[in-house]
Amino acid sequence: QVVLSRQYGSEGRFTFTSHTPGEHQICLHSNSTRMALFAGGKLRVHLDIQVGEHTNNYPEIAAKDKLTELQLRARQLLDQVEQIQKEQNYQRVRFGVNSGDFGKIQ
Repeated sequence: QVVLSRQYGSEGRFTFTSHTPGEHQICLHSNSTRMALFAGGKLRVHLDIQVGEHTNNYPEIAAKDKLTELQLRARQLLDQVEQIQKEQNYQRVRFGVNSGDFGKIQ
């Protein structure tokens, strides 16, 4: 299932949020015919993957939403809680554990 499919020029930047836990594959390809002529057919790609609440630009969010320092800190804490919940859900799916199974003694 394709979650995101986009075309960019020689440079591009995008962000996406997956609403499904699990592994995701990233596929890249070039539609340039020049690549075959130069650099021996090699293509250099810089891929910077950021995950979690650390990807948010909080100074930009504060300016855009006109947040006070306290409101911004609350937003950061809520984002951290949300990220923890996502990580816990991922671990449950990954290891096939139901939420009711936590805390049970075997």
